[in-house]
Amino acid sequence: MSFDEMLPVIFMALMGVSMLVYVISDGYDLGVGMLMHRATPEQKDVMVASIGPFWDANETWLVLGIGILLIAFPKAHGLVLTELYLPVTLMLLGLILRGVAFDFRVKAKALHKPLWDRAFFAGSMLASLAQGWMLGRYVSGFGEGWNYPLFAAAIALALPMAYVLLGACWLVMKTEGDLQQRAVDWARLAWWPMVGGLLLISMATPWISATVRERWFVLPEIIALSAIPLMTALALLAVRALLATRAVRGPLCALPFVLLIVVFVLGFLGLAYSLYPYVVIDRLTIWQAASSPAALKVILIGTCISVPAIAAYTVFAYRVFGGKTGELRYA
Repeated sequence: MSFDEMLPVIFMALMGVSMLVYVISDGYDLGVGMLMHRATPEQKDVMVASIGPFWDANETWLVLGIGILLIAFPKAHGLVLTELYLPVTLMLLGLILRGVAFDFRVKAKALHKPLWDRAFFAGSMLASLAQGWMLGRYVSGFGEGWNYPLFAAAIALALPMAYVLLGACWLVMKTEGDLQQRAVDWARLAWWPMVGGLLLISMATPWISATVRERWFVLPEIIALSAIPLMTALALLAVRALLATRAVRGPLCALPFVLLIVVFVLGFLGLAYSLYPYVVIDRLTIWQAASSPAALKVILIGTCISVPAIAAYTVFAYRVFGGKTGELRYA
């Protein structure tokens, strides 16, 4: 394969990694937002403080992924955005509502603060549901028929539960005392519906897509690919076991969150295998949707500058604001 033929593959991989980082990083703060209604006013302040230094930077990866789709795969961008116009709009409204509520709750009087807390919860829920619907429609290749919207609706319900579990494990890692114990309880509650939804969706995906079925359920591929669901099951069982131990509130507090990251990475690898070489499954390959090689070379120069800068800032932010979250204070 020549370098010109490799360029679309490089950009597809970069777009996929960008979206994976977004789902993990913004996923936990969306999850924290959806847990706000379960906490006391004092605990809500700590929860907001735990994601405050990161949530803006987390959304940068979404902008990067969509930007790559736009400039590197313009044909796919037009198709995807045409099919997902409404859920994309709802997602953006949810993210805007979260941003407004996040900042306004700081300045609001005590009487109005619960209103902005509810808005933060609503924005987080709306964005999560919209992302789940978008993922379901995308994975199914925007197929027509009653079963395709049903499949998308199932993912729209399952993804928020995955975010809630991720957010609860983030709080287990970042907080102490009563809030940490409550986060452990929330994670236990979210584990069952998240695992059940994941299992049902894994069973439904081959039914909804013949391409996925042919790639996963043939020999000898099925033997090698079985490692992905097996490792996912082991990681999820380990999370459940850890949440039942006292050590999760001590030296092992970060391990459930790390294991969930492994689960998301494994899911990404399975999805990438199912989709390649398509940008839109069964409709557009990466070479059909890509910009010209000359344009991709110019875009690659900008990417080589911007992506390391974004990654460096992200690593720096997580390093500076690592450790346990204290009381929320503003200058």
